[in-house]
Amino acid sequence: MTITLGQLEAFVHAVQLKSFTAAADALKMSQPAISDLIRRLESEVGTTLFQRGGRALVVTEAGYELFPYAERSVSSAREGAAAIRALLSLDGGTATFGLLRNADYYLRTDLVRRFRELYPNVRVRLVGQNSVESAAAVATGAVEAALVTLPIDDLGLDVMPIARDEVVYVTADAARAAVPATVEDLCSRPIVLYDAHYAHNDPARRQLNDRAQLIGRRVAPVIEVEYLPTALSLVAEGFGDTIACRAAIDSEIAPRSLHVVSFSEPLYDTLALIKRDGKVLSPATKELARLAYDALHRHQASAKGTAELLESASGTGFAHWASAGSSHKQT
Repeated sequence: MTITLGQLEAFVHAVQLKSFTAAADALKMSQPAISDLIRRLESEVGTTLFQRGGRALVVTEAGYELFPYAERSVSSAREGAAAIRALLSLDGGTATFGLLRNADYYLRTDLVRRFRELYPNVRVRLVGQNSVESAAAVATGAVEAALVTLPIDDLGLDVMPIARDEVVYVTADAARAAVPATVEDLCSRPIVLYDAHYAHNDPARRQLNDRAQLIGRRVAPVIEVEYLPTALSLVAEGFGDTIACRAAIDSEIAPRSLHVVSFSEPLYDTLALIKRDGKVLSPATKELARLAYDALHRHQASAKGTAELLESASGTGFAHWASAGSSHKQT
């Protein structure tokens, strides 16, 4: 069976306007051309869709059965064409995107500046402090997509892991950094942790708490602050130890006097793009997500990158994630 979009358009307009002549006017075609398209459609489906011969155009039962599907197909084609035109021009609209707080350590570029240089007529709305907040904003539809660290609550979300960066133990005591750290160390030593507002919902803390629970312990920081630079300064002054991703440790925010060591069981921040399941991203947000994805790849593939790019995060992987029919989950 070969049904064309032109046949469906002629059929939908004829039903809506109750006239082949009116459908022809709306589509800027001749009335015989509309009649021919509908005859071909009837031949494909194997039945008549209109009763002919009377003064008024009457839709048959088969025609009514076909109409909602035909209307949906025509509407989807129009929306797709509009999306392509918008993508080619990106001459308006708003890109909404969530970013993890540590995004600058991985992207190493001004994402908004780059986007606005390319698309000066598109507004940009970036939200999010912690990945918990960004994931919630995507889940509720407040933003279309986000770059986050895993794990998050991914119910109703389409998750594409891109890279992973090691989370290390950070201390001012060289002796403590002489051997790999353990969860027992975190539970028994004075610890300074950041992202206080999100506490146990923070992705890194969730991993630590899960490990501590397995040995019947819990991580109880003696100091909690909101920002990583504050935590690192307190550690440098001897108030306790902390954890941090390697990207942050290699940045200018980390005091040079600090010592770092891996965990005996390595711990990672996994960076991922998320959107709602089945969501077709607007052209502007899709392009902003693509720029973030490309910037992450470029930096991490350079000598300054600390994260390991995942094999699943290929160019085709991004295209599949950005499409409505993709289905990913975090690992």
